[in-house]
This record gives sequence, structure tokens and C-alpha cells, in this order.
Amino acid sequence: MIVTPMLRGSLCANAHPDGCAARVRRDIAYVQSRPPVTGADRPRSVLVIGGSAGLGLAARTATAFGAGAATLNVCQETPGTATRTGTAGWYNTAELEARLRQAGLYGRTVVGDAFSDAVKEQTAQTIHDDLGQVDLVVYSLAAPRRTDPETGEVRRSALKTLGAPFTAKTYDSATGEVGRTTVEPATRQEIDDTVAVMGGDDWRRWIDALGAAGVLAPDVTTVAFSYVGNTRLAPTYRAGTLGRAKDHLEATGRALDAELRGAGGRALTAVMRAMVTQASSVIPAQTLYTVVLTRVMLEMGLQEGPIEQAHRLLTKRLYSGLHERQTVPHPTTDELGRLRLDDLELRPDVQAEVDRRLALVDTATIGELGAPCVHRAESLALNGFGLPDVDYEADTDPVRDLADPLRVPAGAPRRPARG
Repeated sequence: MIVTPMLRGSLCANAHPDGCAARVRRDIAYVQSRPPVTGADRPRSVLVIGGSAGLGLAARTATAFGAGAATLNVCQETPGTATRTGTAGWYNTAELEARLRQAGLYGRTVVGDAFSDAVKEQTAQTIHDDLGQVDLVVYSLAAPRRTDPETGEVRRSALKTLGAPFTAKTYDSATGEVGRTTVEPATRQEIDDTVAVMGGDDWRRWIDALGAAGVLAPDVTTVAFSYVGNTRLAPTYRAGTLGRAKDHLEATGRALDAELRGAGGRALTAVMRAMVTQASSVIPAQTLYTVVLTRVMLEMGLQEGPIEQAHRLLTKRLYSGLHERQTVPHPTTDELGRLRLDDLELRPDVQAEVDRRLALVDTATIGELGAPCVHRAESLALNGFGLPDVDYEADTDPVRDLADPLRVPAGAPRRPARG
């Protein structure tokens, strides 16, 4: 079939398999163009929970092609059929694992609901059978809902403020218009639900399950992604329901770190910069901020995307060789124990210029003060559209197979304990 983007507002409802593959190859090429990670403490066996898109995919790519690590991915993606395209995450994973095989690297995917106990148990079994143990666990889930594994209750996150409404400028990438939006305050239930979905509870359940199964290396590192962002827009993120969830995630990281440290392990949260991802596109007022931030960082020569951020996390924070595990078990963190990969975004000169432009920007000046064309191109590229050297007028096969996926259907029973 010939695949063209199906836009629903600013979101793309389909994906181009060849374009997704091209984007994965571009990221691999970036990692291979950088110095490899060769230290004795580099990751060798990696689990990425949510490794089919965004920062999770970037982390998997960086550890595999930057450190030569075996990588196991957990995701919930949909394959294509003869009449319908699959999700971008499916195509990303299919291409990445094809390239892993060509490079002689282990790569496999567990397909199912990462929040479920059944998927955790299947993943632990696969690590046991294929890898023995993992020495790096990357937690990169961003989902709008979660089924509580204890009660079966479906919890849904809410992107709202706390206490009072907040009005801010917003950008509609579908129309190109700058307008205003008001974000309403959350109820107590909505706050609790958002923390349940996007906080640290599931990260802890993963680490507890893997530890109980004996598949965590004694010196395991686990890292989850967080965000702080612009002070002006704090009510829509860090001072809102999402911020409560990130507070819980970061507190969970500190608790896990205290538990893992005795055997030589560590747990960290990494605060990343604002980027164009599937998850960030639905956060109120975030799109305009990202459009303006992108222009400022491009002009200052500071621009990074997910693959650049993931590679910098790997080589400059977690495994830089500057910190011997035996004497300094933690790289430099802030006062809350967080790695700061948002250091360039939050530079005072960057934020001052972003704030100046946000105060001035309107529909007539968005092209001058922001980077709407770059934002649109990056948004389309998430689903495989607009990539150079891809013939979008040619027929393409929407069916792309994973070599050996481990599918865990919804509602699957827990596995019996290993004897």
C-alpha cells in the first residue's frame, strides 16, 4: 500500500514502515559515529521497559551500538496487517532488531502490558534463560492508563494543575495558530490516579520482581526518566499532577538506591530536556514551549534529541569512566539525587531568551521566534514521515515481523514459579 500521514490534530494516527526504519538507522549511525563505551563497568545485558519509541528506544540503541550490550525490550505495540499499518513502535523495534542481528548482537522483545505481573514474570524468565542476569534496567514507560495488578482497577492519568486554573499561551501545530488555553485543577482522585499511573510504583514492582527472580546483577544500575522544565509553565507540569507523579518517581528512585547500594547497585532518575515525543505532544502548553525552545537551542548550537540525550546519559553520566564504581558509586547528581540532562535547557541564558520570546510570540511571529517547521518535521518523523531518501509514493509492505517476539496476551495468568 501507499502510506500517507493520517493526522488527527497534531497527532499522526498511522506510521510508515520504511520511514520508521530510516529513522532507526539514522540513530544507529549517530551512535556509531561517536566514541564507544569501552570501560570495564559498561553495560553488557540491558532491559529496557518501554523501549520501542522515544527515550526508551534511544536508550536501547545507545547501549546496543554504543556499548555492544545485549538488549531485551518490553513494549505494547501493534503489528501491521495487509490492510492496516502497525504502530511506529512496532516498526522501530522490527528494524532495530534486524540491525542487531546483522551486528551479531542479542535483541529480543516481550510484547504485552508492562504494568502486568504476567509480563514481568515472562521477562524475568527470558532474562534467566537467555542472559542470566541484567546489569542495567531502563524504565521508560509513558502511558495514559494503568490497570492495577492487585485490584484490576483501571487508573487514568490527568494532565491538570493543582489548586487553581492556569491560563497560558498554546500552539496548535495543525493550524499554525498561537492561542490560549486554560488548564483546570485536578480533583484529589485525579491526583492519586496520575501518581498511580506515572509515579514510581510500577518501577518498584519491576525491580522487586526481577530481584526476587534472581536476574538482577549485584551491581545493577536502574534508571528512570523525569522532567523539571520551565518555571513559567510549572503549573502545567512540575507544579501540577505530572509533577506529583515525578516527585513519587524520584522518591522511589532514592528508596531503591538505598536498597541496591549494599550489593553495589544503584538506582537513579535522569531529568531529561523537553523534546518532541509521542508523550510530550499531549501536555498542555508544552508544544509552544518546545517550539520556542528548539529555535533558541538551535541558534545557540545546543540542540539535542532523544538519541543525543540517551548517548550523553550513557557516556557522560552513567559510564563515563570518571567514576570508579568501587570508590564513587554515583556520578554527579543534584541535591535530590537526580542526574541532570536538562542542564543545557535550563541554562540561565537559554531560559531568559525562551521567556522573552514566549511573552512576545503570537500567530504572526511564531515562524520568527520559534521553530514550527522543525517541530512539525520532528513530529512527523516520530511516525516515519518526512525522512530523506524514503520514497513515499512507492508501495510498501505494512507487515514487518519481529524475529522472535514473546507475546503475553492481556489477562494472561501468572506463570508458575520455577522449580
